[in-house]
Amino acid sequence: MDEALRAQPGLSPARAVSRISVATGLNRREVTRLTRRETTARQVRPSLASEVFARWMTDPSFCDESGLPRILPRVSSTPGALSFEALAQAVTRDVHPRSFLEEMCRLGVAEFDAEADTVRLVRNAFVPSGEQAPMLGFLGDNVGDHLSASVANVLAEGEPPHFEQAVFADELSVQSEQAVRQFVLAQWKQLMREAVPLLEGLIEADAEAGRAQDRRVRIGLYSYAADMRPPQKQEESEK
Repeated sequence: MDEALRAQPGLSPARAVSRISVATGLNRREVTRLTRRETTARQVRPSLASEVFARWMTDPSFCDESGLPRILPRVSSTPGALSFEALAQAVTRDVHPRSFLEEMCRLGVAEFDAEADTVRLVRNAFVPSGEQAPMLGFLGDNVGDHLSASVANVLAEGEPPHFEQAVFADELSVQSEQAVRQFVLAQWKQLMREAVPLLEGLIEADAEAGRAQDRRVRIGLYSYAADMRPPQKQEESEK
């Protein structure tokens, strides 16, 4: 929360509560409590801005026929019409849509066209532009869970408890490497489109059934490419 405050100086107290709520995932009451320093912060949920991003990328209502996120009017022209306002309110009504818009534009994942009064996504992954603290947070969470899954699988006596597989190849050209990158990106988009609605439905079903909701899951996909030559050989070729 302190990082969110430092990243957005000069806001009035009323605006600051909404902006910090969007950036951190804490609800407004919790932000107000923490700004008064009554107690230390509890573990926070994922950023609400990332939830808006995920719904925009995966909800068929907010995507076109090819599955790409639509350019949305900022506000609804008629009740029930598609808009960024409707998208934000589908995630939560605890934060004003304007705060979501300002935060996502600040992070560089969305762009607001004031003349047309529309909003569009400019990234295909929630990667905050120029924000080191959130990026380090993603790094720790993703690598930490991946490493935990790998270690648990190695130590397991029976069936590995987590899915952790990889496909690898060498003797590829730079052009082929780019083709692989596009392939992985397409697979990730498809996985995200199917995983997010599934997870949202499971969360709702668990709540309705009164089941203990004390488990978490992280689903990831990664690729890595590097030169096959040892570092010394690379230096010699550059000379």
